[in-house]
Amino acid sequence: MPQLLSKAPFVGRTKKLLLGADREKSLEKTEVAHLELLFSGIRGDFHAGLTRKSDVRTIKQHPRETDIRNVRQLTLVSEEELIDITKLMGIPEMKAEWLGANVVTSGIPDLTLLPPSTRMQFSSGATIVIDMENLPCRQVSDVVAQHYPEPKAGLVASAIHKRGLTAWVEREGVITAGDEIVLWVPQQRLYAHMGP
Repeated sequence: MPQLLSKAPFVGRTKKLLLGADREKSLEKTEVAHLELLFSGIRGDFHAGLTRKSDVRTIKQHPRETDIRNVRQLTLVSEEELIDITKLMGIPEMKAEWLGANVVTSGIPDLTLLPPSTRMQFSSGATIVIDMENLPCRQVSDVVAQHYPEPKAGLVASAIHKRGLTAWVEREGVITAGDEIVLWVPQQRLYAHMGP
């Protein structure tokens, strides 16, 4: 029987973990030693919940403020892509905290280009499922502008295909800074019925 998921030939690592309890206070998140992953998301994080309200990302499918499944329980960025964004913007640094990320990875090539349904399994067995690319938005651009008001290039242009991913919890558990990340990648094929 063919395998739907194949183990990647490399192992990533968690470099930093971040938590944000109050979205009204700030989109910026604070570094923590570990995150407790529940089926409803990260305990104590403002992105947690089994459901969320639809927004501009889903406006073509659902009226705004409709309850939908929360597939944005976690956000991930990579150390390598943060460096790329920094260079493109011409600024001294880009902190994951400013982007509202929960997990900073290292050692996963082209993190943002991982296909939907990829599983990331941490040392404890806790597993998350990639939903899709987390497109750069105006809200995080405003946070970055508080630190660097006049970059050489804007965040939205600089972070396309480098802004990271959104994910949801498939298996509960605790993840810790320094954990190994094993990737299980789905078979890839093109859907031929989308037109030219």
